[in-house]
Amino acid sequence: MSDRSLIRLDDVKKVFMTDEIETHALAGIYLDITRGEYVAIAGPSGCGKSTLLSILGLLDSPSEGNYWLNGRHVEQLSLSERARIRNREIGFIFQSFNLIGDLTVYENVELPLTYRGEMPRSERKRRVLESLDRVGMSHRQRHYPNQLSGGQQQRVAVARALVGAPSILLADEPTGNLDSKNGDAVMDLLSDLHHSGATICMVTHDPRFAGYADRTVHLFDGQIVAENSEDALPRAGGNQ
Repeated sequence: MSDRSLIRLDDVKKVFMTDEIETHALAGIYLDITRGEYVAIAGPSGCGKSTLLSILGLLDSPSEGNYWLNGRHVEQLSLSERARIRNREIGFIFQSFNLIGDLTVYENVELPLTYRGEMPRSERKRRVLESLDRVGMSHRQRHYPNQLSGGQQQRVAVARALVGAPSILLADEPTGNLDSKNGDAVMDLLSDLHHSGATICMVTHDPRFAGYADRTVHLFDGQIVAENSEDALPRAGGNQ
């Protein structure tokens, strides 16, 4: 791996077994993501996008193949090491926001840092306020999620993903539960973060949003069927 390579997948496959039926969710993925890159993973529903993102985020493991993250061979890591890397090096942004309803905005953003026992409270506070400021939500830090619009909740979710200064942000359909105006605002926010140096990998089924990325990887039936640096429809079937 080169010094700039952050993620490398080598012939990664994922097979799910249900009632003795094999479902091949990923059928041999080769992928490199370099530091500072913004990559979109696009394709129709059921093509393996979210499965791939779960593997990248160490939430799932491949059935076959190799995955290197920051130069480390993921398959050789213990469960505790994987959990530590998830907390420190990966920021997750989910379609459904995944905020905790009885915690304030401030507490939701602080939560990932509370698992780092050695971090002083003053440092946690500095990071939380800085992250909220970056997404324009400092003025809502004492509010609860149900007091916010969907767009505001997603901004808080982005702040929570940023607070730990991760190596990469993984976004799974980050505009999926938003109207077009709020969706555009979240995409503009991700673009700003990318321009300030963040590495982003985003799953989307919308070719318009894929166009925000430096590079689009098109999945179809668990395989990469096209890859380009400008937004385009996948070759296979054109079923977007």
